[in-house]
Amino acid sequence: MKPNPDVRTGRNVVHNLHVHLVFVTKYRRKAFTEKVLKRCEEIMREVCTDFEAELKQFNGEEDHVHLLMHYPPKVQLSKLVNSYKGVSSRRLRQEYDAHIRRHLGGHFWSGSYFAGSCGGAPLTVVRQYIENQKRPASPPA
Repeated sequence: MKPNPDVRTGRNVVHNLHVHLVFVTKYRRKAFTEKVLKRCEEIMREVCTDFEAELKQFNGEEDHVHLLMHYPPKVQLSKLVNSYKGVSSRRLRQEYDAHIRRHLGGHFWSGSYFAGSCGGAPLTVVRQYIENQKRPASPPA
């Protein structure tokens, strides 16, 4: 049997954590072109390496992006999100200043985001697995 490449091990942990993230531009303004979206993906991949995470998939439309990433348990998701948004906003503004200013003005990303855990077994299967554990019998009194 081949081991699952998504299951990683650390000194004291075995993990397989994936998250689906969605970031939306401020006021859902249509600021992404193919060129800007491609550069955004490159920037997001660079940020991943700083967190020992892996960007598995990236795509987007004119006003939002989707990321599927694999990350270690030592990473605080909110810090990773802040880094994604901060670094990408700063670099995209530097590289596409006139375009970004014309479409977005002062802020690049909306303050909110979507994060959904994914991968592994469905919740119903996990619940059933936990329910069916063989509890030790109580010793006779």
